[in-house]
Amino acid sequence: MGGPDLHTHVALRLLLSYHGWLLETHGVMSSPTKTWLALVRIFSGRHPMLFSYQRSLPRQPVPAVQDTVRKVSDWWEEFVYLRSRNSLMVNSNYYMMDFLNVTPTPVQAARAGNAVHALLLYRHRLNRQEIFPTLLMGMRPLCSAQYEKIFNTTRIPGVHRDHIHHLRDSRHVAVFHRGRFFRVGTHSQSGLLSPRALEQQFQRILDDPSPACPHEEHLAALTAAPRDMWAQVRKSLKTQAEEALEAVEGAAFFVSLDSEPAGDAAGDTPEPSGDSAASLDAYAHALLAGRGHDRWFDKSFSLIIFSNGKLGLSVEHAWADCPISGHMWEFTLATECFQLGYSADGHCKGHPDPSLPQPQRLHWDLPDKIHLSISLALRGAQALAENIDCHVFPFSHFGKSFIKRCHLSSDSFIQTALQLAHFRDRGRFCLTYESAMTRLFLEGRTETVRSCTREACSFVRAMEHQEKTDPQCLALFRLAVDKHQALLKAAMSGQGVDRHLFALYIVSQFLRLQSPFLDQVHSEQWQLATSQIPVQQMHLFDIHNYPDYVSSGGGFGPADEHGYGVSYIFTGEDTITFHISSKKSSTRTDSHRLGQHIRDALLDVAALFQEGQHLKRRA
Repeated sequence: MGGPDLHTHVALRLLLSYHGWLLETHGVMSSPTKTWLALVRIFSGRHPMLFSYQRSLPRQPVPAVQDTVRKVSDWWEEFVYLRSRNSLMVNSNYYMMDFLNVTPTPVQAARAGNAVHALLLYRHRLNRQEIFPTLLMGMRPLCSAQYEKIFNTTRIPGVHRDHIHHLRDSRHVAVFHRGRFFRVGTHSQSGLLSPRALEQQFQRILDDPSPACPHEEHLAALTAAPRDMWAQVRKSLKTQAEEALEAVEGAAFFVSLDSEPAGDAAGDTPEPSGDSAASLDAYAHALLAGRGHDRWFDKSFSLIIFSNGKLGLSVEHAWADCPISGHMWEFTLATECFQLGYSADGHCKGHPDPSLPQPQRLHWDLPDKIHLSISLALRGAQALAENIDCHVFPFSHFGKSFIKRCHLSSDSFIQTALQLAHFRDRGRFCLTYESAMTRLFLEGRTETVRSCTREACSFVRAMEHQEKTDPQCLALFRLAVDKHQALLKAAMSGQGVDRHLFALYIVSQFLRLQSPFLDQVHSEQWQLATSQIPVQQMHLFDIHNYPDYVSSGGGFGPADEHGYGVSYIFTGEDTITFHISSKKSSTRTDSHRLGQHIRDALLDVAALFQEGQHLKRRA
């Protein structure tokens, strides 16, 4: 049985409209929820496929306007991707990292061969709906619609609005190396090329001594330009170099073979320092921005393989949110390392295929009027890249297991500690954005959790003014955590306010109605934008025998010129890896300074608990 059929999807939709389980006390399940779980299991069938639940998911409800207004605090959100005219680089894209402390092979072409093969295995499973749908509590399905555009997808620039171009299939990848573009076929008549055959093709590119043509090297900087500018230039490019442009935009995804190493192992210390810490920061920067001209930022994602075998992703944000690309990335890392593996000399297993044709070099007939546009785009992209300050660090003094023993939500624990860290950094509170998924509903994406609550502020003031005892601070901390949990559950269950207010603003603009309240909402900025990177498939990894072989998460740029972007991932049971970004041009922010405040805040919060007091002393 492949999931709900025509006779059961109506009943299942009614069942999936129940959200009482979200509102229950952490770790406690009521009898109605137990009954609900049993009924969902019965109506779901034995072996649901990826898209089995799509017809049964309820649509997201619209809250009452009065309820929304009662909950509103001053805030600002920029959510429309396709109408944004800013550069995608740093402003919109995000990155995903490799294993933190290990690299399975130092052979660049081999790592590319296994990774590309693993990604295309994922696409094959996706096309056959063999990816198991994501279930909360092992039972409540999430919407799978965003998976449809992972591959064969490009964001096409428009003068006023971009659009997403998606192909049903693509049998090649576009590859960039030393300023040159190549088309590499991924399939033969017998099917998907083996990892060793793909390695051979990538090695041929690495060994190719031919130089880049004039202006070809910096061509991709156009994809980092303001969208209106790129839209105009692309019209000329499509006329003069249509075949090459279609090869890139029609690829399954983009591959960049970088000429420099990145992300050297951080060693066995709890937290890297010195050169290894700087290496992680440079690694994050390379994934987020590169050199401004070595990523095709329009593609749904770019796979980046560095010269030392380290790799990562740069992901365009419009088509889906991080949990989708993260799910694919977990599968890729686990498959290329544990399932495909490498030979003793670091190459992909198997044998090369000398009969394969050489990778096809793409040729761009670039008219003179495009040359100036490329130069301007490069100058802007390099300025944007040079201005971003990235800091990545694994916090290994404690992790998810300690927080569980405190009987608290791990995400709410971190969010409340971030409020303390940010206050120490800036000396004031600010509007804080945390992304919460709304995939409990059909085609749901995200809603905002505003973590800077009155309860969080009361806790921070108590910690800083030192007028409260530790038990009193702990009580305030628990209240702040409970409040955050309530907001998170409300957002997930369709009772958030930010998307509702945004929709009201769009309608007011369409109807030309003046609303000072909505204008004010639309004029403010998030100075602290945060997100947790979820770990969704721990069964693919063996953290007990291979603790270093887990993803180290990823990050994104700040949402405000004077703000921070902070993401974090719980890696295993005892480590939290943080990714921080800010603008160097701001005199108010410093990613490394905030990183130190986060370390100190986490230890100070842990010390409020009897079990955590030794952690601060040991640190």
